Amino acid sequence: MAWAGREIGVSYPRGRPHAVRFSHRFSEGGRGLGRPNFSLFLVYAGLVAVAVVDRGWPWALVGFCGPWTLSGLFHLPGNVRDRNRRIDELAAMAVVPGRVVAVLRSVTVDSDGQTLTTLMPVVTFTTLDGREVTAYCGSGIPDPAGSRGSDLTIHYAPADPADFVLDVEAERRSWKRDMAVNVVGVLVVAAAAVVGVVAL
Repeated sequence: MAWAGREIGVSYPRGRPHAVRFSHRFSEGGRGLGRPNFSLFLVYAGLVAVAVVDRGWPWALVGFCGPWTLSGLFHLPGNVRDRNRRIDELAAMAVVPGRVVAVLRSVTVDSDGQTLTTLMPVVTFTTLDGREVTAYCGSGIPDPAGSRGSDLTIHYAPADPADFVLDVEAERRSWKRDMAVNVVGVLVVAAAAVVGVVAL
């Protein structure tokens, strides 16, 4: 009932429409710039390599870490906004009891002949305003194989019950850890770029 009347995103591997996945978040299709961007990166990496061979190792730090630093500084404010928004969403989630009603088992064979088995628990819960929700639960259940019939605590967004988590604290820690990794990464590449400039 939480999904009634809603447009959903559908994705599937090319040529395999039976391996369909549904999502409540749409993602824009590619603009066909993957290969040109990769080609441009290869040209740039070649120029940096020539500079390193011709003028010394500091150019490797300046050539690679400089652009990474600028990219990190450009994306960091957006990451901070996303992190703060998600933490606010987690704090506003309602709490209801839920239950694992089934565990779907999917067996596929890849091109190398390896058999891949995926277990996907299905949970059901009723929102505070009476909507019945049945959904896949891709994470948060420690033992998916033996989880059928387990009682759970569900945290969901009141405006969108399809946005639910089992462990709010774990997700909050994950977002904080992700932000720390982003900040530390930007600082490390910035320091490496500065070392390269000083060593020139």
